[in-house]
Amino acid sequence: MLDIIGKRYWFFAISGIIILAGIIALVAFGLQPGVEFTSGYEVTLNFENKAVSKNDINRALADLGFDSAIVRKAGADFIVDLPEMTGEKQQAVISGLSQALGPVYSGDFLQVPRADALNTTRNAAIAVLIAAIGMLLYISWAFHRMPNPIRWGTCAIISLLHDLLVVIGVFALLGGIFGWQVDLMFVAGVLTVIGYSVNDSIVIFDRIRENIKRNPGVDFERVVNMSLVEAISRTFITGIGTIFVLIALLLLVGDPIQNLVAVLLVGVIVGTYSGMCTAAPLLVVWNKGEWGRFIGRKPVITR
Repeated sequence: MLDIIGKRYWFFAISGIIILAGIIALVAFGLQPGVEFTSGYEVTLNFENKAVSKNDINRALADLGFDSAIVRKAGADFIVDLPEMTGEKQQAVISGLSQALGPVYSGDFLQVPRADALNTTRNAAIAVLIAAIGMLLYISWAFHRMPNPIRWGTCAIISLLHDLLVVIGVFALLGGIFGWQVDLMFVAGVLTVIGYSVNDSIVIFDRIRENIKRNPGVDFERVVNMSLVEAISRTFITGIGTIFVLIALLLLVGDPIQNLVAVLLVGVIVGTYSGMCTAAPLLVVWNKGEWGRFIGRKPVITR
């Protein structure tokens, strides 16, 4: 039988390296907040010259002094996020774009006030916190017939935090290299990843619970490994199927949902990994009382 649990410290080492890389990216680049979190304006542009590209608009805006402007393509239109400015400055932006790229038709400048941006930031953080607490309580209740049910919920939440750290680290890297910003689509993606990640952990935990009942007296580590082997095909097939759908959405829809799809892609990949290689192994570590040896232990090659 494939020994997944026996290699748990290898998996922990891999997770540690990935999270460390994400933290370095976060420290180096930080997250680039979008207009929903910083306040500013959003305007929709439609150019008479259909050959105009995002790069053309970015260069024209940079020449006008808006290096940090974010441009997204939405069908035949472009959506541009700009900092707060006066009405005269707004007209100057449109005039400058018209001179550089040809006639342009613009919608209204939609303002996101600073107070609304602060409320959005606070509400996003509260939503993530409430979701995590709710998942912890639900899993603890769902497995209340198991010994120490709080362990099951805690391991799932640790796995969830692992996934979120990876997603945030990847987005910090994308922001630093490509200028991707964090917006409400990112928050929606994070909340979806929370549900997907915990769902993966619950499916595996449920298989462990069933095998504990079917195999009384069998060593817990062996039962967990048996459960992971049984669940591995289902977990990977579901993950791969979801990834194909997300890639299709990214290719067909593109920029309007770019952040959402990118978060989901990273979340599905890391969530599929962490359910099997983080949540369940942590449960074994806790059951065997290995926390004292958890930090600093070198991976042991099992044959």
